[in-house]
Amino acid sequence: MTNKEIEELENKYLNKFYYFLKYAEDEMMFGFQTKEKIKNDWIGKYGTNISDFSVGAERIIYALFNGKGVGQPNSCPVGADMFFEVNDAYIHIDLKTVQTRNIGDITRNIFVGRNQNSYQSEIKKNGGVSFVPPRFYTPALPTFYNKGLVNEKICLTFFITIVYEDVNLNILNINLLCMPNGELESHYGSKVLSPGKNPDKARFTFTKIPTFELLDVPKSRVKVVYFDKTMDANLKSTLSFYEKIFDEQGDF
Repeated sequence: MTNKEIEELENKYLNKFYYFLKYAEDEMMFGFQTKEKIKNDWIGKYGTNISDFSVGAERIIYALFNGKGVGQPNSCPVGADMFFEVNDAYIHIDLKTVQTRNIGDITRNIFVGRNQNSYQSEIKKNGGVSFVPPRFYTPALPTFYNKGLVNEKICLTFFITIVYEDVNLNILNINLLCMPNGELESHYGSKVLSPGKNPDKARFTFTKIPTFELLDVPKSRVKVVYFDKTMDANLKSTLSFYEKIFDEQGDF
């Protein structure tokens, strides 16, 4: 499979999942609001623990995907939260939630786990300069499952990111991102990864590779499923990368 063919497949499933989430947007937003029905029983117990709302949001997203039969779930213990097989690929999808107080975690790049991607590369400093000694990142996923065999299938990685207010938990922004398959390192090099908090950790710098560059007509690697135009002006400015994409996408 050529690098261009890989990007064609990545773009295919990015669009499929985007249209699926747009189709299910009303159900998704309704699901996020179901917590309000029993608010008196959990309010005050939430505190500042970000994982509490993450778990609730994951229930809604995963229920939608699993309920619609997107693919065959896979029981492999190494993989993202959602890992399933379709006709021409194995697909990993992970959900990441960010509070407005930590909004910087999502403006330029996002943390990625080793079990969520296949992109092996050198991690360089923000200016493109190598660390001393050089820092290399090794993911846990293969670029292809059963590589070289008759049942070979590519491994694709996607992320759903949700930005929400840290006080009332209102959803402000939902995005869908496609991280390049590791075979594309020959084209993108070290641009895909940024340093994480520890030497063996990495972040996916989607703002440095915002498009599928190898397609005949480059298309965005980021889809914006939801963007609250009424949010605070400062927050909107911080999320301008996403708002621009949202506006360019046009009406669904």
